[in-house]
Amino acid sequence: MRRRRAVRGSRRPLARQFLVWQLVVVVILLAAVAALAAVQSHSAFEETQGRRMLSVAEDVAATPGIRAGLVERNVDLLASFARSAENLSGADRVVVVDAGRVVRSSPDPAELGTAFEVGESTAFAGRAWTGEQGRSVVAEVPVVVAGGEVVGVVSAGIRAPTLFEALAPARGEVAALLGLALVLGVGGSLLLARRVRRQTLGLEPAEIVELVQRREAMLLGVKEGVVGLDGGKVTLINPAAHALLGLRVGDALDGLDTRLRDVLTGAVRGEDQVVVHGGRVLVLNRNELDAGAVVTLRDRTELAALQDRLDASRSLTDTLRAQAHEFTNRLHTIAGLTELGEHDEVRRFVSGVVAAAEGWRREVVDRVAEPAVAALLVAKASLAQERGVELRFAAGAHLDASGDPALGGDLVTVLGNLVDNALDAVSGRGPDGWVEIDIAEREGAVHVRVRDSGPGVASDLAEEVFRHGFTTKAAESPGGRGLGLALVREVCLRRSGSVAVSGSTFTAVLA
Repeated sequence: MRRRRAVRGSRRPLARQFLVWQLVVVVILLAAVAALAAVQSHSAFEETQGRRMLSVAEDVAATPGIRAGLVERNVDLLASFARSAENLSGADRVVVVDAGRVVRSSPDPAELGTAFEVGESTAFAGRAWTGEQGRSVVAEVPVVVAGGEVVGVVSAGIRAPTLFEALAPARGEVAALLGLALVLGVGGSLLLARRVRRQTLGLEPAEIVELVQRREAMLLGVKEGVVGLDGGKVTLINPAAHALLGLRVGDALDGLDTRLRDVLTGAVRGEDQVVVHGGRVLVLNRNELDAGAVVTLRDRTELAALQDRLDASRSLTDTLRAQAHEFTNRLHTIAGLTELGEHDEVRRFVSGVVAAAEGWRREVVDRVAEPAVAALLVAKASLAQERGVELRFAAGAHLDASGDPALGGDLVTVLGNLVDNALDAVSGRGPDGWVEIDIAEREGAVHVRVRDSGPGVASDLAEEVFRHGFTTKAAESPGGRGLGLALVREVCLRRSGSVAVSGSTFTAVLA
């Protein structure tokens, strides 16, 4: 999870921020509406006033006095008709231009005698024209005499109003509209802020930002793994959990092994669920939330390794204690026979003890050439003897030396845990208990089979024992007491092998 840069949220209340932004939006919308209305109003004004000015110009151009004034160059006559037309029509200006394109009549005296700006007009070509000149709508009509000669042009124009001038007649309506928009904006912002604050537990935006930053800082500082889940997908994960699981935000859980996925999704419930994943021993706890779930992970690999070492030490201690107990009984027997003077009986007893011990050691050496495995089986014999359990080989058991220390260590882990579970299952069930070991290399893989005279594992627990670390003894009642069988499964899978149980027979394959 990447660290985000610190964000300084605004300290203004949420309601005030909503109000400001809504007012900005209202002003922008009103400005857009006003602009649209201005454009439409100007277009309508141009069309209406263009027809009106064209009618005025046509009426003036058709007046005989205008024709006579242009032909006779009577400026006073032209001015009288033009000013009369302005007063009657309401046009801002009526201009009369002669055929030489010189202004002969205009409401602006400064324009008299100056050249007329024709622009795009077609009036001097004999065709009426309507258009815009600056901010005015203008219509120009040619003055034609008998014979079709154009002796001048009459131009009538009216100035288009500005936006404020156009809105001036509707000041009351505009003020009412602005007031209504203001009231709706303030009320809406207050209601929206109240709803948002209710959904954010009364926190302001700056407080939410600060809370998120603190949460991320806490997640980054937690050494344990933390995973947030919703709908089978990862919504949050800290670096420790990413290192343990290899997941990222947005990943689905489909690619995980069944045991781990069941614990993460809640299919398997309970506190401190033990999962072996990627060669590591993880302890998981799932907490349900309204918006998903949070799973915490603790890496207990080192603790499990220490537990294995402690179990090995305890096994060695039990073996030594068993041997010491056995040797003490034999020494007492020898001492008693010696005190009774039964020297021949002493020789026979010692020979029998030596023969029994040497017989198992010799059989182990003959059948198992892997040193670590042979040493393990020799040590397990004393423990089995103390518990009154017969430890024996299957008829075809034989294993040559592999020359691979890693394989020897894995075989010790697998065979040691399987034999320990078999001894636990048989111990206390009478003098006829036995554990049979079959180990052999076939088709490039080492096959290990441990069978005992115990009650075996129920068929419905055949897979669960390896996931939870049950022992054969624990299979009689719900629960489990360790990671032995889970570690066996992990070792076998790591070596591209398998492990299975059928009744009281455990079979492991290591490639």
